[in-house]
Amino acid sequence: MTDIEVVLGDITAEDVDAIVTAANESLLGGGGVDGAIHRAAGPGLARAGGALAPCDPGDAKATPAFALDPPVRHVIHTVGPVWEGGTYGEDDTLASCYRRSLEVADELGASSVAFPAIATGVYGFPPERAARIAVAAIRATPTRVQRVRLVAFDEDARDLLLDALKG
Repeated sequence: MTDIEVVLGDITAEDVDAIVTAANESLLGGGGVDGAIHRAAGPGLARAGGALAPCDPGDAKATPAFALDPPVRHVIHTVGPVWEGGTYGEDDTLASCYRRSLEVADELGASSVAFPAIATGVYGFPPERAARIAVAAIRATPTRVQRVRLVAFDEDARDLLLDALKG
């Protein structure tokens, strides 16, 4: 069974095998958590991501972690849904981001993975709904990943994830 932890912090400083980034389809880097991960990893991350692009919403692809500190060896890029009111399959696409990221982590042999709150920034997904979907998708996905860390960027996001974990 996968152990799920919720923490407040900087995802680029996590002590895990793989970090998931909330990417855009180009995998070249963007704002928010994706920009922070790209800055920490260095320019090789954008070059490697661009070579794998495009990445469809709900899918995930992996690159090396480049300049991120060990033990981080991989960055898993996943593209979340843009929120359009909830009637365009956004929930299923978001759940797929977590499932596919765990599948990719299994392919890489990662035993620990850190996730940000996917699609809750500029993509506008409602954070409380996203937290429930994240926890449910991780719990429902068969995986060899032993430890998942849900990394919140602020106390509000942390509290929503903790509530989802308890529920």
